[in-house]
Amino acid sequence: MKYKLKKNNFLSGTFIATIGIVLTKILGILYVIPFYQIVGPSGGALYGYAYTIYLFFISISSAGLPLAISKVTAEYQAQGYYNVKNRTFEIGKKISIILGIITFILLFLLAPVIARSTIGNLKGGNSISDVTFVIRVISTAILIIPLLSIFRGYFEGHRFMSPPSISQVLEQVVRVLIIIIGSFIFYKLCKFSLALSIGIALFGATIGGFFSYLYLFFTYKFNKSKFNRRVLNINEPIVSNKLIVKKIIIYAIPFIMIDLCRSLYNYVDMVSVVKGLVKYSSYSTKNAEEVYSILSTWCSKFNMILLSVSSGIVVSLIPNLSNYFIKKDKKNINIKINQAISIILFLLVPMSMGISFLSKSIWNLFYGYSKYGPNILGIYIFSGLFMALFTVSVSIINTLKDYKVLFISLFSGLLFKCIFNIKFLTSFSSLGFPAYYGSICATILGLFITFLICIIVLFKKYKINFEATLKSFIDILCGSMIMIFVLYLISFLIPFYSSSRLLNILIILFYSVVGFIIYTLYSIVSKSYRNIFQSDSKNILNLLKKIKK
Repeated sequence: MKYKLKKNNFLSGTFIATIGIVLTKILGILYVIPFYQIVGPSGGALYGYAYTIYLFFISISSAGLPLAISKVTAEYQAQGYYNVKNRTFEIGKKISIILGIITFILLFLLAPVIARSTIGNLKGGNSISDVTFVIRVISTAILIIPLLSIFRGYFEGHRFMSPPSISQVLEQVVRVLIIIIGSFIFYKLCKFSLALSIGIALFGATIGGFFSYLYLFFTYKFNKSKFNRRVLNINEPIVSNKLIVKKIIIYAIPFIMIDLCRSLYNYVDMVSVVKGLVKYSSYSTKNAEEVYSILSTWCSKFNMILLSVSSGIVVSLIPNLSNYFIKKDKKNINIKINQAISIILFLLVPMSMGISFLSKSIWNLFYGYSKYGPNILGIYIFSGLFMALFTVSVSIINTLKDYKVLFISLFSGLLFKCIFNIKFLTSFSSLGFPAYYGSICATILGLFITFLICIIVLFKKYKINFEATLKSFIDILCGSMIMIFVLYLISFLIPFYSSSRLLNILIILFYSVVGFIIYTLYSIVSKSYRNIFQSDSKNILNLLKKIKK
């Protein structure tokens, strides 16, 4: 169990955190193939109801804690306040336990109310009692996840990025095994009800969180001296527990609001899409629930790959940006902000366009034939791109402690989603487009509004020069469009879809490799890669060697 800890700089920390999160999300994508075959669209909708509201409540109990602890730890570490830093960790653990218990009780008791508000009087789909049961099962995870998040934040605040990444992968592996094995045994072999089988699958979040916590706990225990190593020898000021709690709360609330806002986008869909499709677009309850399950469960798994990139960047960016902010190093603040946004654009623009282009073959590979799936995936994947930009931009504003702008930007985007979700749904339907396109577009535009407000404020108030990012974006967009154009021409010779899953694997691999080569060559010619990462290939190889060590 002994693990040799090593600090990571911004780029290596970004790579490590991103790799860990990407691996986690890949596992999250792969498990849906057998899971979909086991539980089908109705099971996916039931799973989506519970998991959406779980994410909403976990946002309240712990979403802001890991980044807040990371931020506070990084600040005290930079100032040499080592005793205060350790007390922050202990206080953070107590806060997480209290919040976890309170939130668990609330979700458990409110489950019937939430189920009624979600299903209403609709017939022909999942029942209120089924939704209530699965919500109560997933609520048990809230007892362990907040404490787990404190440990992750403490590691990240010291720039020890590997253990939190490993813990995420471990959590996901355990969770996925329980989802697949549990649902198969209970639903297919033992013929238990769909609700009970989904409940077993959801309980995997609790077990996965527990094993992940044990890993971090013992890693911390065996490397305690690394956390207490002093770099500066100064006389620490007296800092009361009350002041520490206040600082954690002040830092955590904005992070909680960020994650809560992201969850509310999904919650708005949860309470409006099924009802809206049935009422305004003549969908049956069964078909409407199938569309919602695609949005909330099956399609969202692909968006997680895109979001993992932004999550990795944010995890590494926050302690580095906090450090530069404390030292008033405006030059490095400008560099890191531009680099963070540019990396997201560089990786996710071609990735989202590629997934959209191959949406039919990708959907067939993972889930088989679907009337709605490929069309939804082709558009919905772009909400992942804008969610990534949303996440990084609001995290930057939060790190700069401009809470007024943070709340205005978050509220503006979410308000747009709330007001126009049904309006867009009905408008698209009346224009002859699939009604669910309206909900997806409302999400994309809401996220873009938040991102745009943050960028304008960073440019005008903080004098962040985005000229380099804008130039990189033009190169990235051109490279991505050239990639898609070439792939489109190739599709006249080699089809980009087959009814055979085996052939779809080969098709996806072929087009992915060709697309990667085209985009990479353009990046080399345009020098966008070098401009963004500020290093040549030799430096990247050295970086990878350091990460390996």
